[in-house]
Amino acid sequence: PFFIASSILHGFLRDGFDMVHHPASLLSLGEWGWIQIATFVITGLLYIAFGVGLRGVLRSGIGSRFVSPLFIVLGLAMIAGGVFIPDPSLGFPPGTAAGVPEAMSWHAMLHGFAPIFGFLALVIALIILGRRFGKEGEKTWMWVTVAVALTTFVLSSLSSFTGNWETGEFNFLPLWVGVTLGYSYTSLIIYKLIKQV
Repeated sequence: PFFIASSILHGFLRDGFDMVHHPASLLSLGEWGWIQIATFVITGLLYIAFGVGLRGVLRSGIGSRFVSPLFIVLGLAMIAGGVFIPDPSLGFPPGTAAGVPEAMSWHAMLHGFAPIFGFLALVIALIILGRRFGKEGEKTWMWVTVAVALTTFVLSSLSSFTGNWETGEFNFLPLWVGVTLGYSYTSLIIYKLIKQV
């Protein structure tokens, strides 16, 4: 919820930013970019803390070996997404050309790969947790967790596959919804697991 609330509020306050046409990453640019960079890094640290905490909760059974490291990978990917900023593009910050740059800087490439690893780690972790919930007899949690994992994966991928790289015409709303769904559901899982301790 911290990442979502901070990014949406920041997006509304930045001149020229449009949530439909711009991903949250572009908020890292410009005079107030440090806010989004901090948002990425703090969120990453929170996910790492969650991953470390899971070791004490998932001591045995399905996911006991892999779920904790997967959330740590997600946290590291978020930190990388904050430290390595993207290039100006898609008309943001204001005055930037509308399309995508012909060549990407090294830090923009690292920024671009970080979310891919992060989202894959999140999706795999949720699917494993879904299996665990099913094994524990919690079928509703199992199906909802797997459904959220798959929906998050599809929504976060849509923008890249349906956009036009030459004109820079993208619809990032599915990405925003996918991120909101995946990160919010992770918070529900944290609440569920805390009650088991």
